[in-house]
Formats: sequence, structure tokens, C-alpha cells
Amino acid sequence: MKDPRVAEIAEKAKEWTLEAGSRLNLSRQEKLNVEYKTSAADIVTQKDKEIEQFFIEMIKTTYPGHYILGEEGLSDVLPSDTQNGVVWIIDPIDGTTNFVHQKLNFAISVAVYIEGEPTIGYIYDPIKKELFSAIKNQGAFLNDQSLSTLTSCGMEEAVICFNHLWLVPNEKIGYEKMQRLVSDVRGVRYLGSAALEMAYVACGRLDSSLDFRLSPWDIAAGIVILNEVGAEMTTLENKAINVFAKSSTIFSRPGIHQHIINYLS
Repeated sequence: MKDPRVAEIAEKAKEWTLEAGSRLNLSRQEKLNVEYKTSAADIVTQKDKEIEQFFIEMIKTTYPGHYILGEEGLSDVLPSDTQNGVVWIIDPIDGTTNFVHQKLNFAISVAVYIEGEPTIGYIYDPIKKELFSAIKNQGAFLNDQSLSTLTSCGMEEAVICFNHLWLVPNEKIGYEKMQRLVSDVRGVRYLGSAALEMAYVACGRLDSSLDFRLSPWDIAAGIVILNEVGAEMTTLENKAINVFAKSSTIFSRPGIHQHIINYLS
């Protein structure tokens, strides 16, 4: 039997996600106030904060006993044990640089974890009006279209996604390893929104997405969706991903995941 609590929360999450998307669409012509967080490449706008505050108000009014973890830290109180309670994990604008510069290729990412389990996930591209969604054990969807279980592919067929900075000397990984990986795959892309990259793996537009420093709000919704289509996911060290901690991540369709780890290890 489906849990009526989950169905109700999922419906509210969908409603609020679509509303937030409409607000972002309307704001694209506004002058943005851009602030730096840790560097010129790590930015935040007033819209990031406004959208996160919108979710906080909706959640606290409707579900005062729930917890909220958001990228902008406006309400980041978690239970002492994240395996207890209901936790919303929100990225109000995943891909803020794209939002500022391109006015596209950004997404709203909303996940709900219940008793530590990835239960509800929404990733919404308000420009393309594409809503990727999943509820645990109920399949994944792109708008109203069911997403198929992912099939395997070989490295020579794979289109993978990662930041170009991993191809030059860096502190995270030997760039020569990344160059060898690039030489053996069909193509490389980079969207600049981890949530959308995960959604694109789920629907088959990408075959793998790699990153070395993602946070809970980047990946929480995508994990729910990818679980439903049979994707493989681990850290770079081939360990289970802890969604509540910063982590390296590899998300792949079957058949290439271990090969990628072998390249990078």
C-alpha cells in the first residue's frame, strides 16, 4: 500500500516547485544583484535567497515538524540523527552562473528524505518546462512520460559530463587520468548544473556525470530519480554516497561505471 503521507508531501513539493519555477521565469528580465560567496566563480543572487525563503515559508507553515537543508543556509537545522524525521533538501537555483549569464540551463532541485531514505525528488527546468520527478518505488518521470530503466553501453559509445577544470592541473585528481578517459569516450559535455546533469543521465541524454565536490542540495533529488531508473552511483573511491555530506560523485548508466572508476583510480 502506498503511504498517503508520501503522496501528500509529493503533491505539495510538486506544487511549490512549479510555483518557484514560474517566479524565476518572471524574474529573468529583472536586474540581478549578484554577490560572491567563496570566489568570483561561486555566486549567489537575491533570487536564490527569495526562492529558498519561499520554500521555507511553505514547508514550515504546512509541515512545522519537518527539517530543511538549503544551499543558502536560511534554514539548515537538521535532526541530530539524519536517519530520523522528514528532511527537505533544496537548491533554489542549481546553476546560478547559468541563470545570471545565459538565462537557461539552471534548475530547481527539491528532495524529501524520510527516515534517511531518498523518497521524493523533483528537478525542474523552468525554461524548458521539464519536470523530472520520482517517488521511491513508483518510477521516474519527465513531465508525464515514464522514464525507462537504463540499459548498458560501452565506453566508446558514452557521452560523459564533467567540469573542464579536471583536465588541467588541480588538487582533486591527476588530470592525465581525465585526459585518458576523454580520449576513449564518444564525447564530453558540461552543463553547469549538477541537478540537470543527473536528470539527463536518468533520461539518457548523458551516460555519466562526474564531480569531485558536490553538496547535499546538488544531488539529493537526483539520487531519488536515478534510483528509479537503475543508475549506478558511488564516490570516486567506489564507496556509497552519503547525501548529507560533501562528496565526490559518479552517476552512470550500467556498463561504464566501473570502467570510469578504473580510469581514475
